[in-house]
Amino acid sequence: MKQIILAAHFPGVNNTTVWSDPASGSQIAFDSFARFARTAERGKFDFFFLAEGLRLREQRGLIHDLDVVGRPDSVTLLAGLAAVTSHLGLAATVNATYNEPYELARKLASLDHLTGGRAGWNVVTTSDAFTGENFRRGGYLERADRYTRAAEVLRTARELWDTWPADELVADAAAGVFARHGDPGAFSHTGQHVEIHGHFTVPRSPQGRPLIIQAGDSDPGREFAARDADAIFSRHGTLEAGKAFYADVKGRMAAYGRHPDELKILPASTFVLGDTEAEARDKAHHIRRQQVSPQTAILLLEQLWNKDLSDHDPDGPLPAFDPVADDDSIIKGRTRLFDDHVATAREWRAMAEAKNLGIRDLIIEVTGRQTFIGTPATVAATLDEFVQNDAADGFILVPHIVPGGLDDFVDTVVPLLQERGVFRADYATSTLRGHLGLEV
Repeated sequence: MKQIILAAHFPGVNNTTVWSDPASGSQIAFDSFARFARTAERGKFDFFFLAEGLRLREQRGLIHDLDVVGRPDSVTLLAGLAAVTSHLGLAATVNATYNEPYELARKLASLDHLTGGRAGWNVVTTSDAFTGENFRRGGYLERADRYTRAAEVLRTARELWDTWPADELVADAAAGVFARHGDPGAFSHTGQHVEIHGHFTVPRSPQGRPLIIQAGDSDPGREFAARDADAIFSRHGTLEAGKAFYADVKGRMAAYGRHPDELKILPASTFVLGDTEAEARDKAHHIRRQQVSPQTAILLLEQLWNKDLSDHDPDGPLPAFDPVADDDSIIKGRTRLFDDHVATAREWRAMAEAKNLGIRDLIIEVTGRQTFIGTPATVAATLDEFVQNDAADGFILVPHIVPGGLDDFVDTVVPLLQERGVFRADYATSTLRGHLGLEV
């Protein structure tokens, strides 16, 4: 039987988190991150995952409500979590567009040393000029070039990590032996986006190089993952959609001389647990209404209509007019969610009419992210079904409350997965790559 990979995503600033719940804690205090990570390690999870935001998002020219909690630097947080965990992998999103490969490689190699080989890098890209205004280069990058740059930045980082030989250099250096090792750390790279040469300052890290994760569902994103990633952060929440994505991405790997087992497919997944199926469904309904407040419903609708809709009733009908087809979006610093705004609006109108839904209820319907709902036994069986049927290799779990939202899963679902023999009872390896069965 295939073993299930489990990661825990601290959700941060988004619509998943139920901010109004009394159990919802700080999004920036270290204690929140530490408690969450310790719970994941108690559950023998493979890794902790943290996203990143490089600029506060705006809507209608105002800072987006969800961003007022701030967005701390992810690598800095992982360095702190290294001190309160011993086996849990620590992975973070770090942008390949607005960071330079030498700086990225140095920080991540340092983190890998600090954690004893538990570091992971989720490689993401940004093409919008709004985010670029925070950086010297500004919005210089064409959208079509973002994956080209990301691939070169990652390739350059790997070259830097590989400039130092294995551990014997450190031992020999302590004994005063240097000559036979040539020129450790020397590098030179000339490419379309990167031209650097010099010496890399960090010796080879415990797992050779950090785990590489890619997040993206587009065709270029899938190709990037098939060629370069160790894991891909997907969004497919049904068995059939997961199987199609799994087959597509892994089917691309042979062209790059890679075996399908060298890439782990990990959909982002939410969960709601109850003592009975009915209780779980009731809880899920309540959580969704907390996640999509009347104010949030209007904000999300504006992202499709690209227009100020603050005068609309959240319980009333959708706008009678079509979305504004304009490249100048009222949403700044957020990934574009819709390829065809007008067609999507027509689909939403048809759904609202068929189900007699107002704006808020429709938004709840179309933005639902509750993947697994049921008793612990039902959820454990469903997770296992996905993995054994090649719809996923594991899951990146996103609770609706932090820092305590993972507790019930660890206490009730993990033991059932262990009883099934599809999840570890204890850590057998000390590195993140080791946890996932991956070689450098």
